[in-house]
Amino acid sequence: MNKTFANQIIDFNKNLKYSGNLPDGFQVLNPYLDNPETLTVMQKFYQKYYNDSHQRKFLIGINPSRHGAGVTGVPFTDTKRLESVCGIKMESARTHEVSSVFMYDMIEEYGGAEEFYHDVYINSPFPLAIVRETKKGSVNANYYDDKELFNKVKDFMIESLKFHISLNVDTSEVFILGKKNADFISKLNKEAQLFDKITVLEHPRYIQQYKSKEKQLYIDKYILALKK
Repeated sequence: MNKTFANQIIDFNKNLKYSGNLPDGFQVLNPYLDNPETLTVMQKFYQKYYNDSHQRKFLIGINPSRHGAGVTGVPFTDTKRLESVCGIKMESARTHEVSSVFMYDMIEEYGGAEEFYHDVYINSPFPLAIVRETKKGSVNANYYDDKELFNKVKDFMIESLKFHISLNVDTSEVFILGKKNADFISKLNKEAQLFDKITVLEHPRYIQQYKSKEKQLYIDKYILALKK
């Protein structure tokens, strides 16, 4: 029997671990090991929206943030929207994440969570949260913030992307969030021949922080790209 999209993602997340080296000062956080409830809500989410074998478009983020998928296990979804939109309550954590606000405003205009997740699969090339120790404490980090970091996690990222592709995502065009992210994924694509065409969309955090007055323009841009 073919495993559903949901079953395969749940298995992948349950077995997710990064055992490679990291440069000094960087650390990988695994939400599935840190909080047992993360596993539970992540499973509920995928069983609700991905319990099929339907082909979807692939939307690629950077790596999960500590307050979004780093807590809920669901990309671009904080606990507020997990509960208010997806109907899945998380008891052990309360988070608000800037990117989640844009993403769910866009999803609502797309036609709602059910329609959006039927058409689109979101994940990251590095599927775990990365933090960097600073004098002020630990802060979110992106896999491309440091050249040595990128070189160390590159192979792991290619393997992760190959797994996502095996789920039956459409590789003829991939949608990448953030210009810098797209530059690095283009490098991986040259090496591993993963996608035919790369389309870049502005990252939700950038839109919310710097372009909030033009938010509708970006929502329209996302929908136009994803619905064609």
